[in-house]
Amino acid sequence: MLAMLGMAVGTGNIWRFPRIAAKNGGGEFLVAWIVFLFLWSIPLILLEFGMGRKTRSGPVRAFVSLAGPRWAWTGAMVVCVCSGILCYYSVVAGWTVRYAVAAIGGSLSSPVPGAFWSDFTSSALPAVCHAIMLGLAVLVVAKGVSAIERVATVLMPALIVLVLVLVARAVTLPGASDGIAYLFGIDWSELTRARIWIEALTQNAWDTGAGWGLVICYAAYQREREDTALNSFVLPAANNAISLLAGIMVFCTVFSAVPALIDRAATDPDQLRGLGSLEQAVRDGQPFSEQLVQDTVFSEGNTGITFIWMPELFRSMPQGGFFMALFFIALAFAAFTSLIAMVEVATRTFEDAGFDRRKALYGIVSAGFLLGLPSALNMNVLDNQDWVWGVALILSGLFFALAVGRYGARKFRDETLNHEHSDIRIGSWWDFVIRTVVPFEAVVLTVWLLYQAWQDDPQGWLVPFGADHVFSVGTVLVQLGIVAVVLFLCNKRIAASVRRGDESA
Repeated sequence: MLAMLGMAVGTGNIWRFPRIAAKNGGGEFLVAWIVFLFLWSIPLILLEFGMGRKTRSGPVRAFVSLAGPRWAWTGAMVVCVCSGILCYYSVVAGWTVRYAVAAIGGSLSSPVPGAFWSDFTSSALPAVCHAIMLGLAVLVVAKGVSAIERVATVLMPALIVLVLVLVARAVTLPGASDGIAYLFGIDWSELTRARIWIEALTQNAWDTGAGWGLVICYAAYQREREDTALNSFVLPAANNAISLLAGIMVFCTVFSAVPALIDRAATDPDQLRGLGSLEQAVRDGQPFSEQLVQDTVFSEGNTGITFIWMPELFRSMPQGGFFMALFFIALAFAAFTSLIAMVEVATRTFEDAGFDRRKALYGIVSAGFLLGLPSALNMNVLDNQDWVWGVALILSGLFFALAVGRYGARKFRDETLNHEHSDIRIGSWWDFVIRTVVPFEAVVLTVWLLYQAWQDDPQGWLVPFGADHVFSVGTVLVQLGIVAVVLFLCNKRIAASVRRGDESA
């Protein structure tokens, strides 16, 4: 379970969740987020746990076993989605390590906000860190599941302790109560806004690992007597608890440090130099408010709030350097444990097809490094890949639901979820959710994401590539279309590779 929690807890919990919660009202977002925990994350994780227990394999073989050989390409698509995320996620993981080292060494104390980030991303260091993180992942995955477990039993308790220490410090800061009030305060009338529900569903897809194929691979190693249903509830609940703790830590820090920054800027304007949106807001005479925080700190994107704002906020608090180091160490631990899981998914898939595990691992990591290099060297490319594979992740969840629908939801539930070693009995509600609700959510969310992209770029929405069309509809259709068509045309070969793997085993 520690290994699985390490798989689920990543940067999406610590840097994405607080920003998305802030941009969508705080408490009202939490309501929708909890609803989709039960209508997306838990149903899919139940499905993945059951598939892993039943097939003892990776996604491709699991899909063939459940839905038949004709659907082998959908299992391969799930692996490609996870691997596509792996290619740029390792770049992000590399950033966290570089920042952890810099925070420990005091290099983040530059008087110019954002200077370290600018210098770092304009150099070749992101590519070097990208290679280092993949190399470390190889060392762990090459030794098999026992090594993954050993790493998880060290890093996950350490991560939880670090987060708890940061939360304990954050809630004692002046103004922390305002941050907590904003995070948990609920304006029930805001729940009529569709965007809050869409963002809550998207966040659940990102931060629990549901629909990635990660749970299948780890569940394949579980003991026969393991309580599948209980684990399926514990994993996403524990994961979301860490997200909530990260949110408390970030909100308390922001609501304490930003007013202090503004006060000091009254006598020393350079305090805000480089913090664009906040600097301009203060110059315009805007007083500190929840709206000011939302429009400045939380409007800078995931990279902005984490790698520009958080160092500045920690610098403004007592013993900030120490807690800044803890924050980036925790972030690096979270990123690394998730990266290990992504590498394991692709490796296990090739192992199922009869390939030597070590050769498959080295080939996957080499390809991941080369395909991730453009993201390491160009932020537009990374943003584009994050957009494309983020949409694909929703479709990945849809494929899982369709596969179990083809097999028979009730039959699957009776065989793999309500087995003799499960203390929790899953009722027929799961059949309805997995057959009807999850596919509906996936279709609606995909259409909404593409519609938003069209609205943002109505003239060039079909342009597949270019610095001005990073988030276009065209780039999703072209990149995912090529992958899907190739896999569909190669379906017989993919299914045959699974059979050869079975024979060689």
